[in-house]
Amino acid sequence: MSGFAEALNYIIQALGSFYLLIVLLRFILQLVRADFYNPLSQFVVRATQPLLKPLRRLIPGFAGLDFASLVLAVLVQLLLMVATLLLAGFNPVGYLLQLLVWSVIGVTSLFLKVFFFALIISVILSWVAPGSYNPAAQLVNQICEPLLAPFRRLLPNLGGLDISPIFAFIAINLVDRFVIGNLAAATGLPPMLLPFL
Repeated sequence: MSGFAEALNYIIQALGSFYLLIVLLRFILQLVRADFYNPLSQFVVRATQPLLKPLRRLIPGFAGLDFASLVLAVLVQLLLMVATLLLAGFNPVGYLLQLLVWSVIGVTSLFLKVFFFALIISVILSWVAPGSYNPAAQLVNQICEPLLAPFRRLLPNLGGLDISPIFAFIAINLVDRFVIGNLAAATGLPPMLLPFL
């Protein structure tokens, strides 16, 4: 790959991955029943609405979940992977079914990363700004709560010390390492697409 192609690939991956994150956040915020009046939630809604509005006519929601945003996330991931392969000089036409599978794996990997980094932010905030009313802090806590609740029910009360994030980190890492990693290897994910995992 030439220097220009590498630079273009970097720009496409950076901007595309940022938009992919926003689209996936739209699904996650609805999944965890986050406050949609939060300013950050409103930003996510406004940024994704132009592409989601027509897609919703084709893909309805079910049981309170916005499947259109999930499909859009897979499509954005697919386009990013196709662009990366084209810039690397590969013809992606023969890999369409594999690209779809790789896109689903990439979106699942990003889904886990969102929860992983939300947990890290939540733990740090619990040390430096416990009970903060900042919109970002509230949103992070709303994202983490459904993940931590099952662990809190299983673990004994340790007198104000919450170790549930440790077990959530372990669970996320196990799924990422042994499920996502093995699926990527089993489906023959090319090394140039590894940044999407």
